[in-house]
Amino acid sequence: MDQINETGTNNTDKSKNMDKIHESGKKYTFEDLREIMRTLRSENGCPWDRRQTHESLIPCLEEEAGEVIDAIRNQDPENLCEELGDLLFQVMSHSQIAEEKGLFTIDDVVDGVSAKMVRRHPNVFGDEKVNSSEEGLDLWNRIKTEEKSKKEQKTLTKQG
Repeated sequence: MDQINETGTNNTDKSKNMDKIHESGKKYTFEDLREIMRTLRSENGCPWDRRQTHESLIPCLEEEAGEVIDAIRNQDPENLCEELGDLLFQVMSHSQIAEEKGLFTIDDVVDGVSAKMVRRHPNVFGDEKVNSSEEGLDLWNRIKTEEKSKKEQKTLTKQG
């Protein structure tokens, strides 16, 4: 029978391997974090994590975002690193919940934000030229407005 560890999760072979990775001095990777999240929400995972929904995690998301802001305001890089990790874990949690529902995956989130950054920076990834940060921001906002308009048009077409 699996033993419950100090975090309230069952020690599966995968979680034991995670302990070995960290004890060996190697740093955890994004893929390790993905596996940790999947394990926490698995049948043998943590009951609290398994019962969370997008809605139930809203207070956690708000708290973690606020703690990131506090760390920035306090100019505390060590705390900022920790709080960004907590915020990333919230993104992973919401992505895992969505994946379980067949909505999207963390890979879709990464792909979407990457495509958006490339699209909204034609001055870096394309042929557009800007001469100042203000011009760059104007370009960003113009592209964002165009995208929003296209998205709204798509929604209206679907409804009509």
